Amino acid sequence: MDVVSYEEVLVLDRPDMKVLLQHEFAGSDVTHGGSVILQQGAPIVWFVPVGSWHDIGRFHLQDGTFTGFYTNLSKPVDIQPVKWVGYDLCLDLWQPTQGTPAWLDEDEFDDAVRRRFIDKSTRQRVLNERALIDLQVSTGQWPPPIVRDIDLEQAKSLLST
Repeated sequence: MDVVSYEEVLVLDRPDMKVLLQHEFAGSDVTHGGSVILQQGAPIVWFVPVGSWHDIGRFHLQDGTFTGFYTNLSKPVDIQPVKWVGYDLCLDLWQPTQGTPAWLDEDEFDDAVRRRFIDKSTRQRVLNERALIDLQVSTGQWPPPIVRDIDLEQAKSLLST
C-alpha cells in the first residue's frame, strides 16, 4: 500500500463540508485523452464532504486555468487535529470543462478487488456510490453546488479571512 502526503490549507470548515486549498501540486502532470488536466505546480481546490465516500477536486493548470472536476471514490476521510487520513479506492470520475465525463482507473479498481485490497462489501459500496454519481451527472446535478460555486479565487479569498 502506497502512502502519499499532501500539504493543504483548510479554507472553509463546516460540519458537513471541508474545503482545502493545495497551492502547488507536487506530482507529475496528469493527463487524460492526450490533454494535461493538472500541471505540476498548479493549485487544486479540494472538497471533502464529511462522512462521504468521495472527495472532489477543482483541477487547474499552473497559470490557474480551470480544467475540470475530479472525483475520487474513497472511504470517508478520518479527520484528526494534525493530519487527515484518506483511503483511495482507485476509481475516479473526470469531468472536463469541455467534453464528456469519464470514469478513470477502472483497471486499477478491478486489480485491487482481485488482489483483495478492496473487499466485497467495500467493492459494492463503491459501485453504489458510482451509480449515485452517474445519476446526478446525467441530470446535471454533479458536482454538488458548493463545488461549482467556490472557485480558485474564492478559495484564496477564504484563506485571507
